[in-house]
Amino acid sequence: MVRFGLTVVRHGETRYNKDKILQGQGIDEPLSPTGFKQADAAGLFLSNVKFTHVFSSDLLRAKQLLCFSKECGPIKQKSSLQTAATIIGKNKFCKGLEIKCDTRLRERKYGVAEGRPLTDLKAMAKAAGEQCPTFTPSGGETLDEVRERARDFFEFLCQLAVELEQKDQEMHGAASRSSGTCEEESVFPWTDHCGVRKLSSDNGEASKLLLDANILVVSHGAYMRNWIGYFVSDLKCTLPANLTKTQLSSVSPNTGVSHFIIKLENRSVLKPEIICVCLNQDSHLVDVGAECVAPKMF
Repeated sequence: MVRFGLTVVRHGETRYNKDKILQGQGIDEPLSPTGFKQADAAGLFLSNVKFTHVFSSDLLRAKQLLCFSKECGPIKQKSSLQTAATIIGKNKFCKGLEIKCDTRLRERKYGVAEGRPLTDLKAMAKAAGEQCPTFTPSGGETLDEVRERARDFFEFLCQLAVELEQKDQEMHGAASRSSGTCEEESVFPWTDHCGVRKLSSDNGEASKLLLDANILVVSHGAYMRNWIGYFVSDLKCTLPANLTKTQLSSVSPNTGVSHFIIKLENRSVLKPEIICVCLNQDSHLVDVGAECVAPKMF
Protein backbone atom coordinates (compact mmCIF):
# COMPACT_ATOMS: atom_id res chain seq x y z
CA MET A 1 0.00 0.00 0.00
CA VAL A 2 1.16 3.51 -0.85
CA ARG A 3 0.53 6.09 1.86
CA PHE A 4 1.30 9.81 1.88
CA GLY A 5 0.56 12.89 3.94
CA LEU A 6 -0.94 16.01 2.40
CA THR A 7 -0.92 19.37 4.19
CA VAL A 8 -2.84 22.19 2.48
CA VAL A 9 -2.37 25.79 3.63
CA ARG A 10 -4.10 28.96 2.46
CA HIS A 11 -1.79 31.91 1.80
CA GLY A 12 -1.45 34.74 4.33
CA GLU A 13 -3.66 37.82 4.34
CA THR A 14 -3.38 40.50 1.65
CA ARG A 15 -4.76 44.01 1.76
CA TYR A 16 -7.54 42.92 -0.61
CA ASN A 17 -8.46 40.00 1.68
CA LYS A 18 -8.87 42.45 4.54
CA ASP A 19 -10.97 44.83 2.42
CA LYS A 20 -13.07 41.95 1.01
CA ILE A 21 -12.07 42.57 -2.59
CA LEU A 22 -11.95 39.65 -5.01
CA GLN A 23 -8.47 38.83 -6.32
CA GLY A 24 -8.90 35.70 -8.43
CA GLN A 25 -6.10 35.32 -10.96
CA GLY A 26 -5.87 38.89 -12.21
CA ILE A 27 -4.99 40.81 -9.02
CA ASP A 28 -1.38 40.69 -7.85
CA GLU A 29 -1.33 41.75 -4.20
CA PRO A 30 1.56 40.92 -1.84
CA LEU A 31 1.08 39.80 1.72
CA SER A 32 0.09 42.51 4.17
CA PRO A 33 2.07 42.98 7.42
CA THR A 34 -0.57 40.82 9.10
CA GLY A 35 -0.18 38.25 6.32
CA PHE A 36 3.53 37.95 7.03
CA LYS A 37 2.80 37.47 10.74
CA GLN A 38 0.31 34.74 9.85
CA ALA A 39 2.84 33.04 7.57
CA ASP A 40 5.45 33.20 10.35
CA ALA A 41 2.93 31.64 12.77
CA ALA A 42 2.08 28.88 10.29
CA GLY A 43 5.80 28.25 9.76
CA LEU A 44 6.35 27.83 13.49
CA PHE A 45 3.26 25.62 13.74
CA LEU A 46 4.64 23.32 11.03
CA SER A 47 8.31 23.64 11.94
CA ASN A 48 8.65 20.03 13.12
CA VAL A 49 7.00 18.53 10.03
CA LYS A 50 9.47 16.92 7.65
CA PHE A 51 8.04 17.60 4.19
CA THR A 52 9.38 15.78 1.14
CA HIS A 53 7.78 18.06 -1.48
CA VAL A 54 6.38 21.60 -1.59
CA PHE A 55 3.99 22.93 -4.24
CA SER A 56 2.56 26.43 -4.60
CA SER A 57 0.31 28.39 -6.91
CA ASP A 58 2.42 30.08 -9.59
CA LEU A 59 0.67 33.47 -9.45
CA LEU A 60 3.04 36.43 -9.01
CA ARG A 61 3.20 39.33 -6.55
CA ALA A 62 4.54 42.75 -7.46
CA LYS A 63 7.07 43.12 -4.66
CA GLN A 64 8.63 41.82 -1.46
CA LEU A 65 10.21 38.35 -1.02
CA LEU A 66 12.00 36.67 -3.90
CA CYS A 67 11.94 32.93 -4.39
CA PHE A 68 13.78 30.76 -6.85
CA SER A 69 12.48 27.53 -8.29
CA LYS A 70 13.71 25.58 -11.30
CA GLU A 71 10.29 25.82 -12.91
CA CYS A 72 9.44 29.45 -12.11
CA GLY A 73 12.91 31.03 -12.10
CA PRO A 74 13.49 34.15 -9.97
CA ILE A 75 10.04 35.56 -9.30
CA LYS A 76 8.29 38.39 -7.54
CA GLN A 77 5.98 36.40 -5.37
CA LYS A 78 2.27 36.05 -5.10
CA SER A 79 0.96 35.58 -1.57
CA SER A 80 0.98 31.78 -1.88
CA LEU A 81 4.66 31.74 -2.81
CA GLN A 82 5.49 34.18 -0.02
CA THR A 83 3.64 31.95 2.42
CA ALA A 84 5.31 28.76 1.16
CA ALA A 85 8.77 30.36 1.33
CA THR A 86 8.13 31.59 4.88
CA ILE A 87 6.88 28.19 6.07
CA ILE A 88 9.86 26.35 4.59
CA GLY A 89 12.25 29.00 5.91
CA LYS A 90 11.13 28.23 9.46
CA ASN A 91 11.11 24.47 9.08
CA LYS A 92 13.73 22.52 11.04
CA PHE A 93 14.13 19.88 8.35
CA CYS A 94 13.28 21.46 5.01
CA LYS A 95 15.35 24.62 4.55
CA GLY A 96 16.35 24.81 0.91
CA LEU A 97 13.63 22.42 -0.24
CA GLU A 98 12.55 23.48 -3.71
CA ILE A 99 9.13 25.14 -4.04
CA LYS A 100 7.55 23.90 -7.25
CA CYS A 101 5.04 26.18 -8.94
CA ASP A 102 1.94 24.69 -10.54
CA THR A 103 -0.75 26.51 -12.53
CA ARG A 104 -3.36 24.01 -11.34
CA LEU A 105 -3.16 25.57 -7.86
CA ARG A 106 -4.26 29.04 -8.96
CA GLU A 107 -7.23 30.71 -7.34
CA ARG A 108 -10.60 30.48 -9.07
CA LYS A 109 -10.82 32.99 -11.90
CA TYR A 110 -13.56 35.55 -11.25
CA GLY A 111 -13.48 37.36 -14.59
CA VAL A 112 -15.14 40.78 -14.55
CA ALA A 113 -15.56 40.59 -10.75
CA GLU A 114 -11.81 40.59 -10.06
CA GLY A 115 -10.68 43.75 -8.30
CA ARG A 116 -14.23 44.51 -7.20
CA PRO A 117 -15.81 44.19 -3.75
CA LEU A 118 -17.37 40.90 -2.72
CA THR A 119 -20.69 42.73 -2.45
CA ASP A 120 -20.56 43.36 -6.22
CA LEU A 121 -20.29 39.63 -6.90
CA LYS A 122 -23.25 38.99 -4.62
CA ALA A 123 -25.24 41.64 -6.50
CA MET A 124 -24.32 40.05 -9.86
CA ALA A 125 -25.45 36.64 -8.61
CA LYS A 126 -28.73 38.04 -7.28
CA ALA A 127 -29.42 39.79 -10.59
CA ALA A 128 -28.84 36.49 -12.39
CA GLY A 129 -31.15 34.67 -9.98
CA GLU A 130 -28.33 32.47 -8.67
CA GLN A 131 -26.65 31.78 -5.33
CA CYS A 132 -23.32 33.57 -4.91
CA PRO A 133 -21.09 30.53 -4.27
CA THR A 134 -22.18 28.81 -7.49
CA PHE A 135 -22.47 31.93 -9.68
CA THR A 136 -19.93 32.37 -12.49
CA PRO A 137 -19.33 35.99 -13.54
CA SER A 138 -18.50 36.77 -17.17
CA GLY A 139 -14.99 35.59 -17.97
CA GLY A 140 -14.77 33.52 -14.78
CA GLU A 141 -14.30 29.81 -14.12
CA THR A 142 -17.19 27.54 -13.28
CA LEU A 143 -16.96 25.44 -10.13
CA ASP A 144 -16.68 22.35 -12.33
CA GLU A 145 -13.65 23.83 -14.09
CA VAL A 146 -11.96 24.60 -10.76
CA ARG A 147 -12.74 21.11 -9.49
CA GLU A 148 -11.26 19.58 -12.66
CA ARG A 149 -7.99 21.44 -11.99
CA ALA A 150 -8.01 20.16 -8.42
CA ARG A 151 -8.74 16.59 -9.54
CA ASP A 152 -5.94 16.68 -12.09
CA PHE A 153 -3.43 17.99 -9.54
CA PHE A 154 -4.44 15.47 -6.89
CA GLU A 155 -4.06 12.57 -9.33
CA PHE A 156 -0.61 13.93 -10.13
CA LEU A 157 0.26 13.83 -6.39
CA CYS A 158 -1.02 10.26 -6.13
CA GLN A 159 1.10 9.19 -9.09
CA LEU A 160 4.11 10.95 -7.57
CA ALA A 161 3.68 8.98 -4.34
CA VAL A 162 3.32 5.72 -6.28
CA GLU A 163 6.53 6.39 -8.21
CA LEU A 164 8.41 7.21 -5.01
CA GLU A 165 7.24 3.97 -3.40
CA GLN A 166 8.21 1.98 -6.51
CA LYS A 167 11.69 3.51 -6.55
CA ASP A 168 12.10 2.73 -2.87
CA GLN A 169 11.08 -0.87 -3.51
CA GLU A 170 13.55 -1.18 -6.39
CA MET A 171 16.41 0.27 -4.36
CA HIS A 172 15.85 -1.40 -1.00
CA GLY A 173 13.34 -4.18 -1.49
CA ALA A 174 10.34 -5.07 0.65
CA ALA A 175 12.34 -4.71 3.87
CA SER A 176 12.45 -0.93 3.38
CA ARG A 177 8.73 -0.74 4.14
CA SER A 178 9.58 -1.24 7.79
CA SER A 179 11.26 2.16 7.84
CA GLY A 180 9.29 4.19 5.31
CA THR A 181 10.27 7.48 3.70
CA CYS A 182 9.16 9.52 6.71
CA GLU A 183 7.01 9.13 9.79
CA GLU A 184 3.96 10.82 11.27
CA GLU A 185 5.46 11.60 14.67
CA SER A 186 3.51 12.63 17.76
CA VAL A 187 5.34 16.00 17.59
CA PHE A 188 3.26 16.94 14.57
CA PRO A 189 0.97 19.85 15.49
CA TRP A 190 -2.31 18.23 14.49
CA THR A 191 -1.85 15.56 17.16
CA ASP A 192 -1.94 18.32 19.78
CA HIS A 193 -4.51 20.75 18.40
CA CYS A 194 -7.03 18.71 16.41
CA GLY A 195 -8.28 16.22 18.94
CA VAL A 196 -6.09 13.49 17.47
CA ARG A 197 -3.81 11.95 20.07
CA LYS A 198 -2.16 9.45 17.76
CA LEU A 199 -3.14 7.78 14.54
CA SER A 200 -3.73 4.07 15.08
CA SER A 201 -2.54 0.98 13.33
CA ASP A 202 -4.95 -1.58 11.90
CA ASN A 203 -4.98 -3.57 15.14
CA GLY A 204 -6.11 -0.53 17.12
CA GLU A 205 -2.82 0.16 18.85
CA ALA A 206 -1.27 3.63 18.68
CA SER A 207 1.70 3.67 16.34
CA LYS A 208 3.78 5.84 14.11
CA LEU A 209 2.44 6.12 10.58
CA LEU A 210 4.88 5.32 7.79
CA LEU A 211 4.62 7.62 4.78
CA ASP A 212 6.04 7.33 1.28
CA ALA A 213 5.83 11.12 0.90
CA ASN A 214 4.75 14.12 2.97
CA ILE A 215 3.58 16.95 0.75
CA LEU A 216 2.93 20.62 1.51
CA VAL A 217 0.64 22.60 -0.81
CA VAL A 218 0.01 26.36 -0.51
CA SER A 219 -2.93 27.73 -2.47
CA HIS A 220 -6.04 29.93 -2.27
CA GLY A 221 -9.34 30.03 -0.41
CA ALA A 222 -11.99 29.35 -3.06
CA TYR A 223 -9.75 26.81 -4.82
CA MET A 224 -9.13 24.93 -1.58
CA ARG A 225 -12.83 24.83 -0.74
CA ASN A 226 -13.57 23.30 -4.15
CA TRP A 227 -10.72 20.81 -3.76
CA ILE A 228 -12.00 19.67 -0.37
CA GLY A 229 -15.50 19.48 -1.84
CA TYR A 230 -14.10 17.08 -4.45
CA PHE A 231 -12.50 15.00 -1.69
CA VAL A 232 -15.80 14.75 0.19
CA SER A 233 -18.39 14.36 -2.58
CA ASP A 234 -16.41 12.42 -5.19
CA LEU A 235 -13.80 10.52 -3.18
CA LYS A 236 -15.81 10.03 0.05
CA CYS A 237 -13.15 11.46 2.33
CA THR A 238 -13.48 10.47 5.99
CA LEU A 239 -13.98 13.61 8.09
CA PRO A 240 -13.32 14.39 11.77
CA ALA A 241 -16.32 13.37 13.87
CA ASN A 242 -16.78 16.85 15.37
CA LEU A 243 -16.72 18.74 12.05
CA THR A 244 -19.90 20.75 11.37
CA LYS A 245 -21.51 21.42 7.98
CA THR A 246 -20.72 25.11 8.37
CA GLN A 247 -17.04 24.37 8.96
CA LEU A 248 -16.97 22.08 5.93
CA SER A 249 -18.50 24.68 3.60
CA SER A 250 -16.54 27.68 4.87
CA VAL A 251 -13.46 29.16 3.23
CA SER A 252 -10.27 28.56 5.19
CA PRO A 253 -8.91 31.51 7.18
CA ASN A 254 -5.64 32.91 5.86
CA THR A 255 -2.89 30.35 6.64
CA GLY A 256 -5.52 27.86 7.82
CA VAL A 257 -4.01 24.36 7.81
CA SER A 258 -5.73 21.17 6.64
CA HIS A 259 -4.07 17.76 6.85
CA PHE A 260 -4.96 14.51 5.11
CA ILE A 261 -3.63 10.96 4.99
CA ILE A 262 -4.07 9.29 1.59
CA LYS A 263 -3.85 5.53 1.08
CA LEU A 264 -3.57 3.89 -2.34
CA GLU A 265 -4.32 0.17 -2.27
CA ASN A 266 -2.34 -1.81 -4.87
CA ARG A 267 -0.82 1.49 -6.09
CA SER A 268 -4.13 2.46 -7.67
CA VAL A 269 -4.68 6.21 -8.05
CA LEU A 270 -8.31 5.66 -9.06
CA LYS A 271 -9.73 4.72 -5.65
CA PRO A 272 -7.79 6.58 -2.96
CA GLU A 273 -8.79 6.29 0.67
CA ILE A 274 -8.61 9.77 2.21
CA ILE A 275 -8.69 10.57 5.92
CA CYS A 276 -9.06 14.22 6.95
CA VAL A 277 -7.09 14.65 10.19
CA CYS A 278 -7.94 18.34 10.56
CA LEU A 279 -9.65 21.00 8.45
CA ASN A 280 -8.81 24.72 8.36
CA GLN A 281 -6.87 24.48 11.63
CA ASP A 282 -6.15 28.01 12.95
CA SER A 283 -4.90 27.66 16.53
CA HIS A 284 -1.54 29.13 15.47
CA LEU A 285 -3.28 32.45 14.76
CA VAL A 286 -4.41 33.06 18.34
CA ASP A 287 -1.57 35.47 19.07
CA VAL A 288 -1.42 37.10 15.63
CA GLY A 289 -4.30 39.47 16.34
CA ALA A 290 -5.96 39.12 12.95
CA GLU A 291 -9.55 38.08 12.38
CA CYS A 292 -9.40 34.34 11.76
CA VAL A 293 -12.91 33.78 10.45
CA ALA A 294 -13.03 33.96 6.66
CA PRO A 295 -16.07 35.15 4.71
CA LYS A 296 -18.08 32.35 3.12
CA MET A 297 -17.26 33.52 -0.40
CA PHE A 298 -13.83 34.94 -1.19
